[in-house]
Amino acid sequence: MKVAAVQHDIVWEDPEANFERLAPKVAQAAADGARLVVLAEMYSTGFSMASDRVAESPDGSSVGFLAEQAAAHGVWVCGSVPVRDPSSAELPYNRFVLAGPDGVAAFYDKIHPFSYGGEHEHYAAGSERLTVAIEGVRITPFVCYDLRFSDEFWGLAHDTDCYVVVANWPAPRRAHWSALLVARAIENQAYVVGVNRVGTGGGIDYQGDSVVIDPFGVEVASAPEGEEAILYAEIDLSRVEKIRTRYPFLEDRR
Repeated sequence: MKVAAVQHDIVWEDPEANFERLAPKVAQAAADGARLVVLAEMYSTGFSMASDRVAESPDGSSVGFLAEQAAAHGVWVCGSVPVRDPSSAELPYNRFVLAGPDGVAAFYDKIHPFSYGGEHEHYAAGSERLTVAIEGVRITPFVCYDLRFSDEFWGLAHDTDCYVVVANWPAPRRAHWSALLVARAIENQAYVVGVNRVGTGGGIDYQGDSVVIDPFGVEVASAPEGEEAILYAEIDLSRVEKIRTRYPFLEDRR
């Protein structure tokens, strides 16, 4: 399956402006043959802690944009959205939403709010992990700060071919982002697609460093530093099987 990782800037707290900027990028990715198009964390607002202002209903415009783009191009589109779900929490969630050609297919609520930045005061922690098959490829999503918690990845490794990590990961800790993405690929013998934003939002700078890593820790695609770009990679199931068969490290976990 061909994946497109869209490294993009985000207009601060302005969903409509971001829809306008991102629609051509999704269209380009689809035209280039991508079956899964990945946008960044809080792709329509930036990493805003004003959840009382930016959070939308589960069928709000930011979720709707993902569904509309997926339907229009016959592909899968994902990214995270601030969602207020009155049926399950007082605070909104930072929700990863996956939309397919037939509508919203699945979602995952970020399990680890970024307490260092006060996210836990404005967004609730999710409790359910998600693995979903997209055209035969088993995808497990995580959101930004989740990347620091290896146990979350380990527990789902046997049923995962590709982890997708969407982020607003600040430039001062970019080395951590890059190192942890490689580590998650190596230790779980799975592809990792890391999609981070660029630009400035809320007074914080972002350099992107979006990348796709294969199950042996080899970089197969990377975006230019600090620039908007679309990077493409093939998720090759035979590569996952070959690595796990030749190096059966997962079997030795305790």
